[in-house]
Amino acid sequence: MYNWRKTEAGPTRPHGGKDMGKNAEKVRAAKIVALLKQEYPEALCSLTYDKDWHLLFATRLSAQCTDERVNMVTPGLFARWPTLEALAEADLSELEDAIHSCGFFRSKARDIKACAAVLLEKHGGAVPGTMEELLALPGVGRKTANLILGDIFGRPAIVADTHCIRISNKLGLAHTKDPHGVEMELRELIEPAEGSDFCHRLVLHGRAVCTARSPACERCVLAPLCPSRTNG
Repeated sequence: MYNWRKTEAGPTRPHGGKDMGKNAEKVRAAKIVALLKQEYPEALCSLTYDKDWHLLFATRLSAQCTDERVNMVTPGLFARWPTLEALAEADLSELEDAIHSCGFFRSKARDIKACAAVLLEKHGGAVPGTMEELLALPGVGRKTANLILGDIFGRPAIVADTHCIRISNKLGLAHTKDPHGVEMELRELIEPAEGSDFCHRLVLHGRAVCTARSPACERCVLAPLCPSRTNG
């Protein structure tokens, strides 16, 4: 068992962490990945979608909103505006009303409408497949871009959402609350082919076991490898 220590900011690397070496950290990360894979064989995105741009806009709606709520809103949204052309030409106030329950509806509606137009004008109506192109789209940040790259294109991706940030810090795989920092730390530890599914499994685990308010450590498969659990 590793001799973990805590600071006010949360768990840190073990004593002598530098001596432990990156290889040992990768081995522990691989064990965590394997345990989560056994626990959640189907690492599915919790947002429902039929088309690439459905997922793109659903992810935009999910900011500061639950996936459950987004999944309630998107069927009506995409039924009313079934094409990118329709969304690009949508009345902004009507679009705001349709997504009102997702919160921050004005900025989200503005981004969705503008993004639909950019996809038509610059990408032939298809969602682009590079980080640079995705980040150039209205309302798209690294979390959304990574989700698209992983789920739509099957490319290496780390989706640093709330669950990923929180649980990665608990496990000592990351040591910052900054999403980009977490992404970069995990990219050094997690095999590229496992990254996208690993993040989906963290979401599932964060909802079922390692909740923010009352983590069920007594039934967590990761407990033997978790510094937070080791310290009670």
